Amino acid sequence: MADSKRRERKRRDFSPVVGPERWLSPYAGFATLCLIFLILIFTVSQIDAKKYARVANSFSIVLTGLPISDGDEVGLAVIDELESPDISAETSAHNQAQLDEIKELLNQFIMGQETGTKLDDYIKVYEQERGLVISFRDSLIFRDESTDLIPGAANLVSQVGDILLDLPNYIRVEGHTDDSPINTDKFSSNWELSVLRASELVHILHEEAQIPALRLSAIGYGETRPLVASDNSKDRAMNRRVDIVVLKMKYDYFEAPSSN
Repeated sequence: MADSKRRERKRRDFSPVVGPERWLSPYAGFATLCLIFLILIFTVSQIDAKKYARVANSFSIVLTGLPISDGDEVGLAVIDELESPDISAETSAHNQAQLDEIKELLNQFIMGQETGTKLDDYIKVYEQERGLVISFRDSLIFRDESTDLIPGAANLVSQVGDILLDLPNYIRVEGHTDDSPINTDKFSSNWELSVLRASELVHILHEEAQIPALRLSAIGYGETRPLVASDNSKDRAMNRRVDIVVLKMKYDYFEAPSSN
């Protein structure tokens, strides 16, 4: 009899709540789900799609000179407005005027050089969205498939650096090759050749023209950024180049060292 009463008491102790408090369990679950939903909504609301499009397009233009997509309405609409927080519209306009003046000085320098080579066939100065590009044919600067400088090349690059010295802009030197494979004792691919050629010009700009190292960087693209299709030897020669790119100040945000 005692055992029967004990078992009955245990059953009552572990039976589910069926009284007025039974609504608490589903309510607590529902409240938790609502809280999670609100947190998700808040997080998503902080994403600025235009800001991300601006950043993505800016990186693409800085690295390649081209936006991510010509049809990217959002990205192209905001790219002209992209400036680092410290660059006012007035400062940006002033820097553009400086670049225009430097472009004119460079063209005068190229046309005024008395050499046995028609320099304007080997040095091109033009402007892109990201900044001013001074493009050297590789045959004007380097020996074939080498980083060895041709006599007089260092002096020529140094004089170009003298013209750029007083600009506050960051300068990126970009090496390019054609699509002809290379495999020598020194270079296992076009990547190495393009990077080291760019680095060679960076050293000249820093050591000879006294441009601060903080403003300079080097990058090698190998054969991946051709100007024209490599259909013949003349086109391949156009693709073999080293570009000195004077970046517009509105891209300082991506070039300047972090203050942290």
